[in-house]
Amino acid sequence: QVQVVESGGGLVQAGGSLRLSCTASGLSFDDYAMGWFRQAPGKEREGVAAIDRYGSTRYADSVKGRFTISQDNAKNTLYLQMNSLKPEDTAMYYCAARPSCASIIPTSSLREWWYNYWGQGTQVTVSS
Repeated sequence: QVQVVESGGGLVQAGGSLRLSCTASGLSFDDYAMGWFRQAPGKEREGVAAIDRYGSTRYADSVKGRFTISQDNAKNTLYLQMNSLKPEDTAMYYCAARPSCASIIPTSSLREWWYNYWGQGTQVTVSS
């Protein structure tokens, strides 16, 4: 059974950094695409970053140049390095997974409906 569990959230000042982790079980990154999403209070869940089996990535415009998605196949762990954090980055952050053999990571990889498996989330709060 596929499970993904997020960790690494917390409280940080604006301009600071955090690294989120997502530990996956029941899947191999060789066969799955992975994504990070976030949801702020009163807002819809939005795609932040995605990565495919080949390491190709896609980012939301709001985080380009500040966030980096990566994965460690040996540890079956997905990461989201977040730098230059802003108060508007405050949200619950979720990890998601989808079986995929696509050779190009699609734009739908930043869409909630594209994913099959979800974690419970980890809270990130950025103070001004």
